[in-house]
Amino acid sequence: MGAMQTTADVEALARARLRSLRTTLGYSLGELAERTHLSASTISRVETGKRTLSVDVLVPLANALQVSLDMLFEVPTDDDVVIRPVAHSDGALTTWPLSRPDGRTVAMKMRLEPSSPDDPPPSQRVHPGHDWFLVLEGRVQLWLGERQIDVEAGEAAEFATMIPHSMTALDGPAELLMVFDRDGQRAHVHQ
Repeated sequence: MGAMQTTADVEALARARLRSLRTTLGYSLGELAERTHLSASTISRVETGKRTLSVDVLVPLANALQVSLDMLFEVPTDDDVVIRPVAHSDGALTTWPLSRPDGRTVAMKMRLEPSSPDDPPPSQRVHPGHDWFLVLEGRVQLWLGERQIDVEAGEAAEFATMIPHSMTALDGPAELLMVFDRDGQRAHVHQ
């Protein structure tokens, strides 16, 4: 459905949800009538659009079907599926969150700008967890303790984050797809 909903569309959606919930839960009109203290004909008229949706009918129906009134009228959008990333920049680092804030793992797109040849090596961090990244574009130098590992476009790297680590872009900007756990999110996003 589009972003603009008419009252009739929203009511039709609520009526269809009531009927669907009733049949999914295996209630006949009579059984739901007993649970709600409404008549079976009232429930039928609500479901078919021959009776106005009103609070005195909707509240007992929602309670008996164990749903909130909000759920009955919630207009479907793609927001429960589609994530629309918004860029966050901090100096030479730009990130786009690609996962929901409440998941166990975090996915993000990251863009690293190269540092100047005169700059000191980046400071390395240690934190609980595990990191994984794929270089989408450019080249990245991964610092793992004393090791310096070049990771090219199309290559991935995976490592335990209890090893001191950092990364820099080589020769030009680099774009990465990163996946890490919540500990990694706190270390990479919030510092």
